[in-house]
Amino acid sequence: MIVTNQVTKSYGDSCVVDGVTLNLPKGGITSIIGPNGAGKSTLLSMVSRLMSMDKGSVTVDGLDVTKTASDVLARRLSILRQENHMTARLTPADKIHIDQAINYLNLDALSHRFLDELSGGQRQRAFVAMVLCQDTDYVLLDEPLNNLDMKHAMAMMKLLRKAADELGKTVVLVLHDINFASWYSDYIVAMKHGKVAAQGTAEAMIVPAVLAEIYEMDIKVHQIGGQRISVYYG
Repeated sequence: MIVTNQVTKSYGDSCVVDGVTLNLPKGGITSIIGPNGAGKSTLLSMVSRLMSMDKGSVTVDGLDVTKTASDVLARRLSILRQENHMTARLTPADKIHIDQAINYLNLDALSHRFLDELSGGQRQRAFVAMVLCQDTDYVLLDEPLNNLDMKHAMAMMKLLRKAADELGKTVVLVLHDINFASWYSDYIVAMKHGKVAAQGTAEAMIVPAVLAEIYEMDIKVHQIGGQRISVYYG
């Protein structure tokens, strides 16, 4: 379980994450949704220790992320950021995990190519493969559907669902598409103005009243195939 307690981050006079306390369940998929500037990515960065927090604490299975040795935390938790740069040095022992991740994301045909030779969508899938090949219990993904078309976005969410169900991963991701969040998530956290606005199952979260409060617009919700789908066009 990931536990955040009064986590706070400010830049000058602007508080971007304001006293966030959460218990993110172990196992399954948790999606963090909300409007731009809600603090979603900043929160995920503090959970993974990529960014320091001004106040509060974060624990992963009881391990304080600010006090746990980097090599210990790296075996427990991996993250995909919005901006990614390759600096890691790989060893022959990594090859089996890399090959498994490439196969898992159907990237075998691209495995011989360099990252700068790939399209944006192909590169994004490769970055997710890099995270999965670390074989950690917790997988944090900041907007993993960036640059993906509908087909590959759906395939990505199916693969993450499979990783949670079959590999026992705990997947926590920041998503802008609330319908993907609704369809594939076990738990949803909504943020607004740096605070937790609401949280719960898709059934509890994907309802017009909750969505209107989060996004400040009228959003209709329909049941399709037993899932809640939002319509916000027009």
